[in-house]
Amino acid sequence: MKKQLIAVAAFSLLAGSAMAQSAFEGGYGQIATGYEKNTISGSSPSISGQGNSNSGTVPNATTNTAPLVVGLGYTFMVDPKFTVGLGVDYSALSSTSQNVTSTIYGSNWTYAYKVSNRYNFYVTPGYAISKDQLVYVKAGYTMESLQATSVSSNNSLNNISGSSNTATVGGYILGLGYKQMIADGFYGFVEGNYMTYNKPNLTTSVTNSGLSYTYNMNSGTPSAYNFLAGVGYKF
Repeated sequence: MKKQLIAVAAFSLLAGSAMAQSAFEGGYGQIATGYEKNTISGSSPSISGQGNSNSGTVPNATTNTAPLVVGLGYTFMVDPKFTVGLGVDYSALSSTSQNVTSTIYGSNWTYAYKVSNRYNFYVTPGYAISKDQLVYVKAGYTMESLQATSVSSNNSLNNISGSSNTATVGGYILGLGYKQMIADGFYGFVEGNYMTYNKPNLTTSVTNSGLSYTYNMNSGTPSAYNFLAGVGYKF
């Protein structure tokens, strides 16, 4: 009888532990918003052509926005307390920086950056606090489009104004999050993420009065961080 009671108690503990982890196992879809800041570090834009070259400097360009991030993924149980998730999310809204100005050839050159089409691909090792609560870390690969557009120029190369170039840059994402089951498969979550990218190539060719010039609007290293709150559904 004593052995039977011990076996029943052990089984109950294991079952209870497994039950505590099962709420987030499976596929999910989610949507979130919050606060995001993108930074494009200072650079040295240049104009070259006809045997001449001249460059200037610009400060960091930043964007502050409320993103809209949608995601899909799947969470696997690896033991009664730990999970591993695979996921992808997409930032549906673009964000444009303030204008930055540099002096080249004694004239002012002003342009802005636009960040768009960000995809994140990641793994999320997690720890189940209880049946309905999960904390997790996030790590993976991120990519985005970065566009530089000349918005004005106070110089003789007038048709450089409006020229633009776009580069796709890749990097890594790190994050930390928490999920709380609400009811019937619906859950709420909060998370914070940091992303950093490779330096882009934003050189474009322009022609003025039949003469060709190269306008280098290259930025420094792009990076971003955000704080998100959202809701999701576990299938």
